[in-house]
Amino acid sequence: MSTKPIARTLLRSSISCQTQTLARHLLRSRISSLQPHTRTPALHFTLPAPRNFQTSARNAGMMPESNDPTPPQRASDEPQQASQVSLEEYHEQADQYMERLCARGEELMEKKPEVEVEFSAGVLEITVPDKGTFVVNKQVPNKQIWLSSPISGPKRYDWVVSGEGMGEKEGAGKGEWVYLRDGSSLTALMRKEVGIDMQEGVDL
Repeated sequence: MSTKPIARTLLRSSISCQTQTLARHLLRSRISSLQPHTRTPALHFTLPAPRNFQTSARNAGMMPESNDPTPPQRASDEPQQASQVSLEEYHEQADQYMERLCARGEELMEKKPEVEVEFSAGVLEITVPDKGTFVVNKQVPNKQIWLSSPISGPKRYDWVVSGEGMGEKEGAGKGEWVYLRDGSSLTALMRKEVGIDMQEGVDL
């Protein structure tokens, strides 16, 4: 067997290996040359100094012009309401009040003869010189007492009982005829405008 083909084959494989090794070195040096030699500088963040928050005893308002807001006002008392009474109870309370008012009007007439008092068919009329005639009458469908005053005008009064809470004895409350729009009583108006002084309210 001739040794020349074998030598050629070994020579080719040797050259091929050397070429591959050289190629690897060249490739590594090329890659190395492409990489940057300088490092990216690190980023430094500076945090702002913390602010000093001061609290004040005074409450700041929501609006710029209101540094000291006005404290909320307390809710006013609940409005009075008419008491629930039967028709029989209404007649009893209304008749008692009208009779007492008539009696006090007659007492005033004795002191001041110029005053006139007339009570007929459930309608009480009291005429006072320089003021006019006050008309008081029952309004059964609404369970009210109506007043027509020459000074303050017409008003409708409901029967209102107060002082009969949970801790109060039943029947211990006081009742009076009240104008629900402003909470004033018929008794107070008769004393102020007519000059008739009568007991405040009527016992149940």
